[in-house]
Amino acid sequence: MNPASTQPRALHYYPPSDRLAAMSDVVLITGGGRGIGAATAVLLAERGYAVCLTYREQQAPAAVVAAQCMAHGVPVRSVRADVCREDDILRAFDAAAELGTLTALVNNAGIVAPQSRVEDVTVNRIRELFAVNVIGAFLCAREAVRGMSTRNGGTGGAIVNISSRAAVLGSPGEYVDYAASKGAIDTLTTGLAREVADEGIRVNAVRPGLIETDIHAAAGEPGRVRRLEGSVPLGRGGRAEEVAAAIAWLLSAEASYVTGAFLDVGGGR
Repeated sequence: MNPASTQPRALHYYPPSDRLAAMSDVVLITGGGRGIGAATAVLLAERGYAVCLTYREQQAPAAVVAAQCMAHGVPVRSVRADVCREDDILRAFDAAAELGTLTALVNNAGIVAPQSRVEDVTVNRIRELFAVNVIGAFLCAREAVRGMSTRNGGTGGAIVNISSRAAVLGSPGEYVDYAASKGAIDTLTTGLAREVADEGIRVNAVRPGLIETDIHAAAGEPGRVRRLEGSVPLGRGGRAEEVAAAIAWLLSAEASYVTGAFLDVGGGR
């Protein structure tokens, strides 16, 4: 392994100088190179946010997302960062700070393992899954609070954690461990929202349901949405853009009186 490949790298994209000077909202999106994270990055860029996105391995797709954001005239940072690594997280927040004062965090990075019954899971599988989905989210939330909290001299902001309907449904026979990790995200959302409510920070969560992304292929069943869409009251799987819209609303001033809330984007399932 090339040691340099383990270090986060930030790719910088600049809009015209007059637009750069006008930037006020800065968002950091973990796992922003694909799926829900990518759709959120592009939507927020369209709405005028300066965007810092992280990716774990796939630089090319992240570069495409960055270019799509740049097309909306906003500055962008694309950072290689593994949220299991504290140093990587700190570098990602440093990259976001180059854009201005961080006002929003989307805790999106997450993984799922191949479908398995609980009796067959290994300790290494559980450790890796919780390291990314739970510890990574906690550390990112920690850094966001350190920078945003009025208690620490910040100007406030908003955090949206990406949970899952699996946290409610449990995903029996498929990935209870993933569901449990998202249950931890729900608890983080509730506790942190109450902890920092009087410090200018709102904390909410979006719980996507059956969404058409490559996470299902990672779990070993690319056609999972098609198999289960009959159980969705709306009769179809969702799109990443539909989840992104919910995230954008929770970050916006329209949700100024919303904290500690869970917005299910699951078609009624």
